[in-house]
Amino acid sequence: MAVTNPQPQLKRELGVFGATLMGLGSIVGTGVFVSIGIAAGIAGPAVIIAVAIGAIVATCNGLSSAQLAANHPLSGGSYEYGYRYLTPAFGFTAGWMFLVAKSASAATAALGFAGYLLNILGVSSSWVVPGALLAVAVMTLIVLNGIRRSNFANIAIVSVTLLSLGFFVLACLPRAVQVGTDNFTPFFTGSPATILHASALMFVAYTGYGRIATLGEEARSPRQTIPKAMIVCLLLTMLLYMAVAAVAIGAVGVDVLAGATGQTRAAPLEVAVRSIAGTGGAFVLTIGAITAMLGVLLNLILGLSRVLLAMGRRNDAPKFLARLNQEQTTPYWAVIAVGIAIALLVLLGNVKTTWSFSAFSVLIYYAITNLASLRLSSQERLYPKWVAIFGLLSCLFLAFWVESSIWQVGLGLIVAGLIWHKVRQAVMVSS
Repeated sequence: MAVTNPQPQLKRELGVFGATLMGLGSIVGTGVFVSIGIAAGIAGPAVIIAVAIGAIVATCNGLSSAQLAANHPLSGGSYEYGYRYLTPAFGFTAGWMFLVAKSASAATAALGFAGYLLNILGVSSSWVVPGALLAVAVMTLIVLNGIRRSNFANIAIVSVTLLSLGFFVLACLPRAVQVGTDNFTPFFTGSPATILHASALMFVAYTGYGRIATLGEEARSPRQTIPKAMIVCLLLTMLLYMAVAAVAIGAVGVDVLAGATGQTRAAPLEVAVRSIAGTGGAFVLTIGAITAMLGVLLNLILGLSRVLLAMGRRNDAPKFLARLNQEQTTPYWAVIAVGIAIALLVLLGNVKTTWSFSAFSVLIYYAITNLASLRLSSQERLYPKWVAIFGLLSCLFLAFWVESSIWQVGLGLIVAGLIWHKVRQAVMVSS
């Protein structure tokens, strides 16, 4: 289904460096500060394997996303690719799954930011929701000011986050070298199913790379910029996650990490570094966690608004969501709508199952990405076809290793979304 009417386009202001940092800002957040602890509780020391499996699947998906975005550089990511290379139903499902999963993830990031901030200030947890709402409002205003200011804010956020994680690795490394053998023995503490479950959760910790694809309309020379930024971003993230996971487990053991994940307003990495470097070390890491959550929130608002912009252009969402500001740098109504949706989810205050739900939804989203990538012509293809085949099969396989209640609800939402899409099309045809 092609768009016949010309639409105003966003300005191209992102190079490889800026696009890479946008990806890092989207990836390095809840995943590294929280999910490693959750996955360690499931798979034990073998979470290292889960981190590697997640990275391999993410790399295949990232390459599929990169070659699609390089050939079709419009905002919307796999929503647009589904329409262009598959069917309207596939395109709508991709956009719907992205909106559902990432809106909840953004609310989680906002609540995580507020929790860490209150932990530093020693303020009552009753202020978590107001603090999260304030973060959503501020990040929404930054995005409304356009991609350039958003890019500058993102660079600052990513820099602080990476420095704090570098501090964590250096602070915990001596202890990990000293007692690491004991903490990694036994290495396998569960069945292969536990590793696959942990892999599905760890995959979500990489999925921010898709933000590079959804910003394809704003990248300079997208055919060169997007693949380079995607590969560099995934390589850096994979190395970072492997280092953090290995050092954390080696220094304090799986039980400490898993136990810390369930504590109120506590992160497993904070607990690990506190036991080794004291309160000062925990403070440094917490600052990084706060900036990471802000980075995730900023980039999710950016990505969600661009997908909503694309859906508005195709009448899969209200048409006014496709309007741009006078400078043609921001889809302002889409940004406002995303900010409101995230704020409403923050008000619920209950996001315990968000991570698993995001895993299922995002894996379905990227399964559609890989399927669309298989339809590229030989002239459009940048990577071997087996990359997309492996990505498709691994996404569908891992999606159903989360809790059964999660994927059942997810399938129900897909059906509900497709019914809405069908009714919407029927109304448009009749009018």
